[in-house]
Amino acid sequence: MNSVNDIREGKAVIGIEFGSTRVKAVLVGSDNAPLASGVFDWQNELADGVWTYSLDMVKKGLQTCFADLMKNVETQYGVKLTKAAGFGISAMMHGYLAFDAAGELLVPFRTWRNTMTEEAAEKLTEAFSFNIPQRWSIAHLYQAILNKEPHIGRVAFFTTLAGYVHYLLTGEKVIGVGDASGMFPIDPAAKNYDAAMMKRFDELTAGTAFTAKLGDILPEIIPVGECAGSLTAEGAKILDPTGSFEAGVPFCPPEGDAQTGMAATNSIAPRTGNVSAGTSIFAMIVLEKNLSAVHREIDVVTTPDGAPVAMVHCNSCTTDLDAWVNMFGGLLKAAGSELPKGRLYDLLYGLAANGDPDCGGVIAYNYYAGEPVTGTQSGKPLIFRSPDSSFSIGNLMRSLVYSTVATLKIGMDILTDEEKIALERIYAHGGLFKTPVPSQNVLAAALGTDITLMKSAGEGGAWGIALLAAYMARTDRAETLAAFLNDKVFAGMQGSTVSPTQSDIDGIKAYMALYRAGLAAEKAAAEV
Repeated sequence: MNSVNDIREGKAVIGIEFGSTRVKAVLVGSDNAPLASGVFDWQNELADGVWTYSLDMVKKGLQTCFADLMKNVETQYGVKLTKAAGFGISAMMHGYLAFDAAGELLVPFRTWRNTMTEEAAEKLTEAFSFNIPQRWSIAHLYQAILNKEPHIGRVAFFTTLAGYVHYLLTGEKVIGVGDASGMFPIDPAAKNYDAAMMKRFDELTAGTAFTAKLGDILPEIIPVGECAGSLTAEGAKILDPTGSFEAGVPFCPPEGDAQTGMAATNSIAPRTGNVSAGTSIFAMIVLEKNLSAVHREIDVVTTPDGAPVAMVHCNSCTTDLDAWVNMFGGLLKAAGSELPKGRLYDLLYGLAANGDPDCGGVIAYNYYAGEPVTGTQSGKPLIFRSPDSSFSIGNLMRSLVYSTVATLKIGMDILTDEEKIALERIYAHGGLFKTPVPSQNVLAAALGTDITLMKSAGEGGAWGIALLAAYMARTDRAETLAAFLNDKVFAGMQGSTVSPTQSDIDGIKAYMALYRAGLAAEKAAAEV
């Protein structure tokens, strides 16, 4: 009855996250537990050499997943979802959505997956003495300026995918500090865009066709826990064309998927962190102090409440593994032994768990896109082995699992070995861990620390942004985000933890020696 009352009386909150392969909506009750969800599956497309999603598809994903949520709520609880206490939008960080003064999109959405901004990223990193990765919004803007693209003189506003959807629903050109930290560097003291770096950017672009001041076209940062606008009548029609859902719902600041992952795993305190693994993989480690040097492999972003975070982001994770699983599924189907998808993954993951710790000399690169961490400019999935390698199905599958975390390990080794960052607890979530053995064990060995999967991990970022919406709707305005998560959400919540074994540590160490040596072959393949 409590759940029904939450829905009927508008006490529940809603979160929607636009992930790489799925748009998901989650309804969360007053006890912060998920009540129902809705989904829409989608894929990016490579159009004229650019990884993109059309804005029509963005709107379709929004409407379809929300309609699915409304249908499931009515089916499960017998009441219609017509209002809520709070709402939040999350999406893939970074990328480039640029609009003119009339609100028209100037060029197709350029997602985080593109590696076309090397020149801009290098020049901005040098000018700022701060690492600017290729996927950051400011790198895309500056590359367009360097390329003298015709649209740059008309840019009146640019934002992220979460910022765009939030604007579509509320009319507010705003953003959360975490998502903003993937657009432009943040001053950790002010919890706002770094003023000195903004001034330096304006100096770099003086005399070009880009005549706007950077501060005039970036979205305004709204602090976590504050209201960032309300659902307008026009936004309500876009969200729910049937007209059932009411306007006026308050929205929390839109956030990036990295930040909602941190909220969903309660890893916003120093010496904690999380790993999100799906189409891409990234680690977020909350820092106690600034890094001693600029590392091109490591981004400095923020938590949802503005604390500095070291982020190691890799563009490719599960896509190649999934492709091999599908191929083996096709073989079984042709042989008359078709298996359901879940059982097929369990079977192949079980074979991987029994493979040699070093994969018998079978090495896999899962690169579907360029990987700035290892300096490759485009993706070419590759498997190689020596003639005397032990080429078995178990070793092949184990190598494919290793490949999902190998590039991440290269970046994380810099944090732990060079920067001496101590790790106390790492939470993991994402599609890679739907079958936790051996992926959870492999990640523990790669990072050399305990890895915990919370029971809530499967809810992902949609639940995370719903929690940020619930925090905005809280009655105790003095309560910090950390206290809210610790006391109101995660108190007593159970999880499963694995520790790295010495045999796995030694195995992945041997694997990584060959992996690093073979990067020259991967780069050569990518150049052809």
